[in-house]
Amino acid sequence: MGLTVVDHPLARHLLTRLRDVTTPPPVFRTLAKRLTVLIVLEAVRELPTVEVEVETPLERTSGRLISPDLVAVPILRAGLGMLESVTELFPEVSVGYVGLERDDVTLLPTSYYEKLPPLQGRHVLLLDPMLATGGSAAGACAKLREREPAEIRFACVVAAPQGVEKMAREHPDVEVFAAALDRDLNGKGYILPGLGDFGDRLFGTGPDSGLPPPLASLGDRGSA
Repeated sequence: MGLTVVDHPLARHLLTRLRDVTTPPPVFRTLAKRLTVLIVLEAVRELPTVEVEVETPLERTSGRLISPDLVAVPILRAGLGMLESVTELFPEVSVGYVGLERDDVTLLPTSYYEKLPPLQGRHVLLLDPMLATGGSAAGACAKLREREPAEIRFACVVAAPQGVEKMAREHPDVEVFAAALDRDLNGKGYILPGLGDFGDRLFGTGPDSGLPPPLASLGDRGSA
């Protein structure tokens, strides 16, 4: 197990547009949704399948379905930006939620919410767009393991080496799927080059949201 980087021209195209600071939240959400589809398709490539028989308009035939015991678990709040892609691909998927908040000083995650369906023996797709220090992802995996799932797969948009190393060290059997492995983290734990605060840009909050400043902050451009 380890890191799988989605190697596809469309994934690179979508990621480049997500990185662009001028991309506004409505476009950012659409791009994130489309890129998540490509990442999830790679993440489910080797999931178990079962053979079934179906009736076509002309005759009966056999086919294969992905095992129906899939559970999607976004890490709040940014993971919500990836959830809709999963539910559209798998309408029958069960959904749980893990709320983790990172302390800006210690960079360690603290839990504030958890709502999960039964996980024993099921395949879990954990969703969080940014794998930075790895604290949130590793913490979420530890919580999920308590419920004895068959396996956990982690899908993110961008990963940093530190996060990948932490996951490999603490959860070596959890494979990570990402659109890119970036260079490093800055002093505040943000991924470089990254794409800023994913949650802020997704929901239009904070300085990284991509929204224009309020009119009151623009000043009087007609003044001398």
